[in-house]
Amino acid sequence: MSFLASLFSRKDDRAALRPLYGAVVETARAPHWYLEGGVADTLDGRFDMVAAVLSLVLLRLEALDAKPESVKLTEIFIDDMDGQIRQIGFGDIVVGKQVGRMVGALGGRLSAYRAGLSGEAPPADALVRNLYRGERPANDELAYVEAQMRALADRLATKDLPALLAGNIAS
Repeated sequence: MSFLASLFSRKDDRAALRPLYGAVVETARAPHWYLEGGVADTLDGRFDMVAAVLSLVLLRLEALDAKPESVKLTEIFIDDMDGQIRQIGFGDIVVGKQVGRMVGALGGRLSAYRAGLSGEAPPADALVRNLYRGERPANDELAYVEAQMRALADRLATKDLPALLAGNIAS
C-alpha cells in the first residue's frame, strides 16, 4: 500500500459490532412492539424502542465485562442517529444538540432499565417513562411489552460475547 493510500484508508474497528447493532434495530422494529405493545409507530417511538433494546444489550455487555464492545456499539448508535437526523433535514448546528440529547436519553434508559430488571424499581415505571413518554398505555399493552422485554433480557443473559457479536439476540 502506498503512503497516500495508507493516509486515506481507515480500518473499521467497529465492523465486528455491526451485526449486533443490526440485530438491535431489527428487534426494535418488529411490528409486535407497535401492534400488541402499543408503542407509538413514530420517529420518537421507534427511537425509544431502539434505545430500549440497545439498553438491554448494553447491560448484557456490561455483565460480560465487554467495555470496548459496549463503547463501539454505542458509537455505532451515535453515528446512526446522526445520519437519521441529517436525513430528516436538520442542519449541522442542530444535529450535535439532538444527538447529545439522544445519548443522554440512552444513558437515562440504561439506568432505568437496570433498576427495573434488578428489582430496584418497578419495570413498568421505567417503560411508561421511557418507552411511552410518560403516558400510560392500556394495561394489556404495558404487560405485553414488560413481558417481552423481560424475555429478551433473559435470552440475552444466555448469550456469550461471540453469540452477541454475531447478532444472535432474537432466539
